[in-house]
Amino acid sequence: MSTEVPSLRGKVAIVGVGQSTYYKRGAAPDPEFVLVLKAVLAACADAGLDPKDIDGFASFSNDRSSPSRLAAALGCKELRFSNLQWGGGGAGAAAAVANAAAAIAGGLAKRVVVHRGLTQGRFGRFGQGMGYGQPIDQARVTGDPALLVPHGLISPAHQHAFKVQRFMHETGVRQDALKAIALTSYHHAQKNPNAIMYGRPLNDETYESSRWVVEPFHLYDACQENDGAAALIVCAAHEARTLQAKPAYLLGAAAGAQYRASAPSFNVPDLASASFKPIVKDLFQMARLNPDDIDAVQSYENFTGGVVMSLVEHGFFKAEEANEFLKFENLIVEGGRLPLNTSGGNLAECYMHGLSLIIEGVRQVRGESVNQVRDLNTCLVSAGPLSPPVSSIILGSESTL
Repeated sequence: MSTEVPSLRGKVAIVGVGQSTYYKRGAAPDPEFVLVLKAVLAACADAGLDPKDIDGFASFSNDRSSPSRLAAALGCKELRFSNLQWGGGGAGAAAAVANAAAAIAGGLAKRVVVHRGLTQGRFGRFGQGMGYGQPIDQARVTGDPALLVPHGLISPAHQHAFKVQRFMHETGVRQDALKAIALTSYHHAQKNPNAIMYGRPLNDETYESSRWVVEPFHLYDACQENDGAAALIVCAAHEARTLQAKPAYLLGAAAGAQYRASAPSFNVPDLASASFKPIVKDLFQMARLNPDDIDAVQSYENFTGGVVMSLVEHGFFKAEEANEFLKFENLIVEGGRLPLNTSGGNLAECYMHGLSLIIEGVRQVRGESVNQVRDLNTCLVSAGPLSPPVSSIILGSESTL
């Protein structure tokens, strides 16, 4: 009897990445479905694959572009796998890649597209308060929101600030740590022509004078609201080596949350958590790596406070070391100890529910990023702090196998 622990390590790779033009919320000239098709076609062109040979689709968070419709529009010869990862917002971005990888490793499909499309201008803003496109006095508020809305907790910003404030109170993390993350994302976006905030740098004075959304979040601590689409293609490692694009191999993947992570009305035993604590051991164990082995991180920023908590829970530093570690010079590509969100991230490139962060991780492994980290072989991508169940993956070059 084999005692080998089942693992996805090195069995699959991301071989193609693509994206539509990214737009400010409400500015996309095309429907959401068309944007997704453009991103998928771009990923196929990047990989050198015929779209007809795609046989699976995976997405997350109630994506509206159904696999059957995509397969028909692309002319796929057959559809063998379709999957939607449950979870809050972009917390399922990395898990969708893991699901695609599991399908391939298990023989359910050969070439799976992971995709995400958003047109917040048409379907509603993720950052809006309760009502989801309606005035709040017309919204039918039931269940948990009925306990939160009367006290002013009406948006994701309010609900996440609740946890981050608790974390900062317990650990002594200061506002400057959050500011460093925002400045870093905007700094990297200035070299990325695809970024919404390209040509719009951020400095200390502008950050500090910006309005509060809800403490501890200034305006620049919050992610954008965008229209667009992103896609990537996953296939078996042996096929990846035959394609035109340099593969980014999946070394580790994990998804989940801590005990009672979504207990109603903030009755969470570990309130001041980004929910990564239970999955990190599995992530690094599968990858056969430690946090010190990671060359760069793409960390989902719904809000900067969640990034601080995510980095702590992934073991890059202890909470009491956050103020010293999270400084602008430590996070930028130019000599930083841990280059962070090197495309501009959700704050300054585009809020594509975190899938654009995975695309940037692939580009870093390939050596193709506009903000390339020197001698990079590994990149960790985490998805959706504070919105359990969360997920993370580690990508690596062929030298890491």
